[in-house]
Amino acid sequence: MSAAAAAEAAAAEPARPAGGRAELYPARWWRPLPDGRLQCDLCPRHCRLREGQRGFCFVRRRTGDLIELTAYGRSTGVCLDPVEKKPLNHVHPGSSVLSFGTAGCNLSCKFCQNWEISTARSVEVLSVDAPPERIAAQAVAVGARAVAFTYNDPVVFAEYAIDTARACHERGLLAYAVSAGWICEQPALELFGAVDAANIDLKGFTEEFYRKITGARLKDVQDTLVRVRERTSTWLELTTLLIPGLNDSPAEIGRLAAWVAGELGADTPLHLTAFHPAHRMLDRPPTPLTTLRRARRAALEAGLHFVYLGNVRDEEGATTLCPGCGEPVIVRRGYTVETYALDESGCCRHCGRRLPGLFDAEDPGGSEAALPWRLAPTGW
Repeated sequence: MSAAAAAEAAAAEPARPAGGRAELYPARWWRPLPDGRLQCDLCPRHCRLREGQRGFCFVRRRTGDLIELTAYGRSTGVCLDPVEKKPLNHVHPGSSVLSFGTAGCNLSCKFCQNWEISTARSVEVLSVDAPPERIAAQAVAVGARAVAFTYNDPVVFAEYAIDTARACHERGLLAYAVSAGWICEQPALELFGAVDAANIDLKGFTEEFYRKITGARLKDVQDTLVRVRERTSTWLELTTLLIPGLNDSPAEIGRLAAWVAGELGADTPLHLTAFHPAHRMLDRPPTPLTTLRRARRAALEAGLHFVYLGNVRDEEGATTLCPGCGEPVIVRRGYTVETYALDESGCCRHCGRRLPGLFDAEDPGGSEAALPWRLAPTGW
């Protein structure tokens, strides 16, 4: 098969492996170049690969006349989490989510909290066999409401995530994506269009920060956010990790929030989370609570209705207020929902205003626990 024919066949949706992980899973979103290399068009890096070479993400490899996804059907870890840990505060509060990821990433964040996974170069050593149908079945078995693609970025295993979302929907489950959003247009629409909700990082609000600290580009991420909002039905929340001295000024957060309100809508929830020293930024101090609270005020003043604080204990920063009457409608303590005042339509029981998001009629309760989970043996 020629490279051009292989690219066309892969882009047309390759057959999913049956009965477990295939030895080779053809990737999508790539094309042959005149010089014989194959160009990956999944993310804006556009890696150009010769035989045997891997992309920056490490999990996409040139094999003959095609690019394969080596992480397909391979999970580096599975955990039963509260949905608030993603974080998704406007998606079935208090419900349980089966979270999993693979290895690799297309960014190079110096502050990465999951660097052992995102920078892993031993996919087979770190991974367990976990085809889409098996993950969906296990989520049902443990009573999860949804499956979340997280820990590393689902962008790099988009084909696997899309197939898993499909398997979840076939079993009556939801699917969520937690991502940095650095992805090209067509795969973005397919990946985020396949899930029910997404939390996408808006890591800062200057190109300099993105270039120096993450290795990505702000404009590309902004384009992804607008596409998800305007061209999919996926519920969208955002997260910004505040790093002392780099992206935590009230002025920058105010500009970021004003852009979100103007381009994505004032009802878009924004999570401002505390930095803790990790990876290549061990010299930075943790984010003070005072900094987080100042940033939250700046974001609210810029026009956003829902601004939350994360990675800290702060009841005010975890509470959902009705934008109509100002009454608390979801009060959280950590990841536990203590008060839930929405009716079956997701409307405030005090004034009747409908809150944006995916909500239940009943008080969901919820759990503080995040439980590591081992996938049951094949055939369970």
